[in-house]
Amino acid sequence: MSEHNVTNNSRTFREYVVLALKGMGMGAADVVPGVSGGTIAFISGIYEELIESIKSLNHIALKTLFSQGIAAFWKHINGTFLFVLLGGIATSIVSLARLISFLLHEHPVMIWSFFFGLILASTWFVAKKITKLDVLGGFAFLFGTAVAYYITIATPAQTPEAWWFIFLSGAIAICAMILPGISGSFILLLMGKYHFILNAVKALDFKTIVLFALGCGVGIISFAQVISWLFKKFHNATLALLTGFMVGSLNKVWPWKIVTEYRVNSKGEMVPFLERSVTVREFEMATGQTGSLFYALSLMLVGVLLIVFFEKLANRKNAIV
Repeated sequence: MSEHNVTNNSRTFREYVVLALKGMGMGAADVVPGVSGGTIAFISGIYEELIESIKSLNHIALKTLFSQGIAAFWKHINGTFLFVLLGGIATSIVSLARLISFLLHEHPVMIWSFFFGLILASTWFVAKKITKLDVLGGFAFLFGTAVAYYITIATPAQTPEAWWFIFLSGAIAICAMILPGISGSFILLLMGKYHFILNAVKALDFKTIVLFALGCGVGIISFAQVISWLFKKFHNATLALLTGFMVGSLNKVWPWKIVTEYRVNSKGEMVPFLERSVTVREFEMATGQTGSLFYALSLMLVGVLLIVFFEKLANRKNAIV
């Protein structure tokens, strides 16, 4: 993991390629309701640099632009980092939206198993970075766990499709997307706009995409200031809060779920509306699907080992530096 409050303007071309791949990982995660792109950023060691870079998009950046020029402005905001990362995220969302939708529909247990292992292992490694757990940190952890868990069991709402609500949805969802453990996609699901936005991306509905993106821009710049301040003033407590978010979100990514309620979508199709986590046996009895436990546990292990690999890679890089 990267040290907090640090930006890196001197990456090599190879490192920028890796950064783009990390962005693609964030984008893929953000498409899945229940998985946070912020978790992937945390796992891959770029979370705090991302927050600091976003935070730098302020009035000082504008002043630098007009007084010192584009080059100084670009350096101030860590522009190449943001450009490459956001490019990776956008590429992944556009290219993987259909694939992720297909896999979630056809092989949900396998996909959720992989993400469950991913988040479970990353929770452990994030928690290890808490150097001192005091009363404030303990409360932050419990609060984060409770909030994230409540979000996973909340009932999705029916909401308007007006331009202002699309903008608001973007502003709120993006805040969740940069919080490890809280899924921006699931927040959209709760706001009744997940399938609406996903369909807009698939159909390249630029009006909806631009409105949503503007909301995301306003939301993320504002929220990054809060996260940056928390890291500076309460670093351990903030890590504890984010760890709690990740623990609480595990209920949402539990692989074995049964649908308890359906709804009719805009095409007149019956689609899942509410789900409940169950045991493997209950799942098999309810769905008639058997024999998936071995493959599910294998993919869970792959997710865990992937995080272990990233952690060892990050430690090796820090040791070299």
